Amino acid sequence: MSFAVIQTGGKQYKVKSGEILKIEKLPDSKADTKIEFNEIIAYGDNKIIEVGSPIVQGAKVEADLIKNSKNRTVLIFKKRRRQNSRRKNGHRQEYSMIRINKIFSKDGKVLSEAEKISKLSKKDETKKEVKK
Repeated sequence: MSFAVIQTGGKQYKVKSGEILKIEKLPDSKADTKIEFNEIIAYGDNKIIEVGSPIVQGAKVEADLIKNSKNRTVLIFKKRRRQNSRRKNGHRQEYSMIRINKIFSKDGKVLSEAEKISKLSKKDETKKEVKK
């Protein structure tokens, strides 16, 4: 199984094709668009591993942006005892949910590719089974 280590949003992620993950929100991005990550730190499979210094030139990872959203609220509560001083604050971090489609090596060859997702709903699938 091929994997790649990408860098985005100041963080590093080990990804495989077909995987869905939450990353830091990508600026100026709309849902259902293709994204290309060019900062590949390493890639490989069970036999070989290619490590860059610091990145592998020419390697890339293609992904689909599923949605942009916000995480659950994190509450920040500060209290100074015996001084009747309290402060309650909340924060919702924005994120982008992506699905990894293809991993390309440095010479442009496709290392791994995700299976296509059929956009049929469960109702449509049950109708097909009933017709058979």
